Amino acid sequence: MSITPRILVVDDEPNMRTILKGLLAREGYAVAEASDGREAVVRLETGGDYHVVITDLRMPGMDGMQLLARMVEHYPETATVMITAHGTVDTAVEAMKVGAFDFVTKPFDADELRAVVKKAVNTAMSVRLDGVEPIALPATDDGDTGRFGMIGRSGPMRDVYAILEKVANSPTTVLVTGESGTGKELVAKALHNCSSRQARPFIRVNCAAIPQTLIESELFGHEKGAFTGAIASKPGRFELADRGSLFLDEIAEIPPEMQVKLLRAIQESSFERVGGLKTLSVDVRLITATNRNLQVEVEEGRFREDLFYRLNVVPIRLPPLRERPDDIPLLVEHMLIRFNERLGKQIDGLSVESMNAFRRYSWPGNIREMENLLERLVLFSEDATISADLLPDELKSGSGVGAGGGSALSAPRLDRDLVGRVSMKQLVRETTAQLERELIVQALDQTGGNVTRAAQLLMISRKSLQNKMKEFNLRDEE
Repeated sequence: MSITPRILVVDDEPNMRTILKGLLAREGYAVAEASDGREAVVRLETGGDYHVVITDLRMPGMDGMQLLARMVEHYPETATVMITAHGTVDTAVEAMKVGAFDFVTKPFDADELRAVVKKAVNTAMSVRLDGVEPIALPATDDGDTGRFGMIGRSGPMRDVYAILEKVANSPTTVLVTGESGTGKELVAKALHNCSSRQARPFIRVNCAAIPQTLIESELFGHEKGAFTGAIASKPGRFELADRGSLFLDEIAEIPPEMQVKLLRAIQESSFERVGGLKTLSVDVRLITATNRNLQVEVEEGRFREDLFYRLNVVPIRLPPLRERPDDIPLLVEHMLIRFNERLGKQIDGLSVESMNAFRRYSWPGNIREMENLLERLVLFSEDATISADLLPDELKSGSGVGAGGGSALSAPRLDRDLVGRVSMKQLVRETTAQLERELIVQALDQTGGNVTRAAQLLMISRKSLQNKMKEFNLRDEE
């Protein structure tokens, strides 16, 4: 069943609310109104679940900036769009720094507003489907639970902390990789918050949520009259992030023609707005992230090799949850604190059987999946301890490879009868070949025989996979 996006329009001018409501209602949105920030807060607190809030900047009582700060603190899953006749670059920077999704100036063009709202709705709905980022620790680090606002003390996480410690306060470009739900944005925020730029803007761009025709304007801004609907000049995200940090999430979604312009902007720290002649120089610390294997994207011709090397100066790989089972009890503990407070419950923890199931499960959705499941368990549990009978079937049955296995693909067991009868090198070669073959078979099985997707899953090039398939005589089986 499709969900109708809900939008709250906040403006002290009745005529403006009427115009916005009519325009958005024709687009199929469910629109509610509020005459000022205080009324908007009441609507939000009394059960108003909105995907997007569009608010004027200057209003009596609680103004737009105060409302924005409250939205960021209490309703981070809702995208907030600022709309005002008093828009300046400085105001836009401040709003984006606080956490505004976008900024539109009056008088606005209807097509521009529709595009901004559509993008905001898509982003908000994506966040709600995927869940929010992993639970963060307080600002002070605790060596027993984690560092840099992240939870985890396992070996893979300590490796991440070691890299963050070395590069956080440098201007070096960082590429964060990892599966969906592993907390890539959390790493980007840690890089910004632990640097000398922490008081400057942290601007986030989800490249996958921006239409390809608008991405140049989003990144570099545009001048008045640059294209139909550009009735006023608007700064881009590079400009807004000046002297701060710019986080480009889902960087693999950047279209090829934009990759050239992005490369130039990174190399020269300068660019021109769309339709502009003046070259603007910026000081931006660039952080990018993707859940794809960019080396494979390069080999397949979808991503520029020179841009990849420019972005991959310092790579940080976030481990999937199945590779860090020792962190699961810590994550559960901190999530329970949050959900008990939000849902008014007093859950002490998981039963031994439930915790064992959590540790065995492979968590394909990683921390986001765990967080969404745990919230449901807290909501429905009638006891102080979450028992195993509340767990979904996939956790009860242990479907998927357990977290302790260290991989989503199971490895073959060592044939102990061979020990002592063949050399260690030969045993390693045979076991490695057996493991490689099993991994390839499972990857092809999971992707329905799609070689390209199987290569992405295995994080190798398509050509390498084809060679391995030939070596193991898997082409005939395929």
